[in-house]
Amino acid sequence: MTHRIRRRSVLGCAALAALLTAPVALAAPAFAAPTTTPPVIDFNGDGFADLAISAPNATVSGVGEAGYLSVVYGSSAGADSAHPKLITRATEGVPGDVTEYDDFGSWTAARDLDEDGYTDLVVGGYRTPVVLWGSAQGLGGGTALAGTTYQVSGGDIDGDGHADLVANVGGSLEVRFGPFTRAGVPARTDTLAFDDEDGPQGFTVGDVTGDGKDDVVTQHGFEEMQYKSRLWKGTSTGLSKTFQSSGHYTVGGVIADVNKDGYGDFIARQVDQVSEMMEYDAGDIRVVYGSASGFSTRTAKINQDTTGVPGVGEAGDNNANYGDQFGYSLAAGDVTGDGYPDIAVGVPGEDIDSIREAGSVVLLKGGPSGLTGTGAQAFTQSTSGVPGASEKGDFFGASVLLADVNANNRADLAVGAPQEDGTYQNSGAAWLLRGSKTGLTTTNITSFGPSTLNAPEKAARFGANFAR
Repeated sequence: MTHRIRRRSVLGCAALAALLTAPVALAAPAFAAPTTTPPVIDFNGDGFADLAISAPNATVSGVGEAGYLSVVYGSSAGADSAHPKLITRATEGVPGDVTEYDDFGSWTAARDLDEDGYTDLVVGGYRTPVVLWGSAQGLGGGTALAGTTYQVSGGDIDGDGHADLVANVGGSLEVRFGPFTRAGVPARTDTLAFDDEDGPQGFTVGDVTGDGKDDVVTQHGFEEMQYKSRLWKGTSTGLSKTFQSSGHYTVGGVIADVNKDGYGDFIARQVDQVSEMMEYDAGDIRVVYGSASGFSTRTAKINQDTTGVPGVGEAGDNNANYGDQFGYSLAAGDVTGDGYPDIAVGVPGEDIDSIREAGSVVLLKGGPSGLTGTGAQAFTQSTSGVPGASEKGDFFGASVLLADVNANNRADLAVGAPQEDGTYQNSGAAWLLRGSKTGLTTTNITSFGPSTLNAPEKAARFGANFAR
C-alpha cells in the first residue's frame, strides 16, 4: 500500500476521529447510511427495532479506549433500558482481545447476513472487525471477518434478495455478496479499485435508480481538498465501473425517497471544495433527487435560513467557537407514518442562548414536493419535556437514528450526545423521542447513559454512533 493510500484511509476514518478526540476535531462524518427503505434492525426477532449504541472511548477491563457497544432492545413500551446487553472484546464468544485504542464499536453495519430471520451486526474499530450473530436471545457469539476495513455498510447491490456488505478496504471498495456462512465467508466478492488520490473518504448505500439494486455514492477528499461525490450503480454482477458525479462537494449522507416517486434521493452535508475548516461552518445539506438513470438535475439546498426551518445558521470564528454544523449527522425514516421518509438533521454545534456548542436536532419532513422546511421541528436539551440541560460542549445531535422501536409504524428518533457529562466528563448519553402522526413528540421520551445501563462510564463517549 502506498503512502498516499494510507493517508486516504486515515481520512476515511475522519468521522471516528471527530468523536474520539477533543471537540476541536468535530467535523462532518463519513459513515454509511440507511438504504432507501431502512431495514428494521431486530436482533432478537420480536418485531421491535433495537438500538446498538457505541461507546468507543470507554475503558474496558482496565484498558483505555478499548470501546464497547450497549444493546437496548425495543418493546411495546419503547426502549427497554432495564435489560441492556453490554458487548466488548471480552464478552464470551466475541473474537479478539481487549486492546488499547481499539475503539471497538466505532463503526457498525446491521443486516441479516446468514438469513436466519435475525439481524446480525458487523462491528469494527481499529482492529479486526467481527460479526455478532442475532438470535432469539439477541446478539450472541461472533466471528472474525477477514481483512482490514475502515467502514462497512449493508445493502443489496445485485438485487438478488441476499444482504451484501460494502467495505472500504483502504483505497478500494469491496462488495461481499450474501448469503454469508457462519464463518463470515461471503458467496463471492467484487472490487472497485481507485487511484491513490481518488480512494473513497466515505460512502452511502441505497437505491437511487429504483431498480431494486442498491447503488453506492462515494465521497472523496485528499488532505484539505474535497472532490465531488460520485454515484456507482448497482448491477446484477456488482458495482458499475463507471460513475456519475453528483455535481456537489458532500460528506456523509443518506438515501431515501423523500417525495415517494420510486427513486432514492441523496441527502448529504454540503461543504466547500477546501474543507479543512468544516467545524466552523453554519452547515448546509444538499438534496440530489434520484431518477431511473441516476442523479437527476433537480437539487435543493436546505439550511437553518430556509423558510420553515427553526433556528438561524451561525458560523464559527477564530476563537475556537464552532459553527452550527447543520447536517453533521443525518438519518432517514418515516416519523409520521404517512409513507414519506423524513430526515433527522444533527446540529451539534448549535448555541443555545449563550451556551456554546450545546447542540440540537432538526426534523425535516418528506412529502409530495420533496424535502422542505414546511413543518420542520427542532429539539434541544432546553426544549420543554426533554430530560437534561443544555451545557457547553455537549454536542447534542452528534449522532442520530430513526427507527421504530415500539413497532407502531412511526419511526422514533434516537439522539446521541457523546460529550454529555455524567458522573465523569464526556461519559455521553442518548435520548429517544417518539414518532407520532404530527411528528416527533416529547411524550414518553426516554434518556439513558452508561450508568443507567450498568456500563463503563468514564470518558466513554457513549452515543457516538448508532448501528444502522
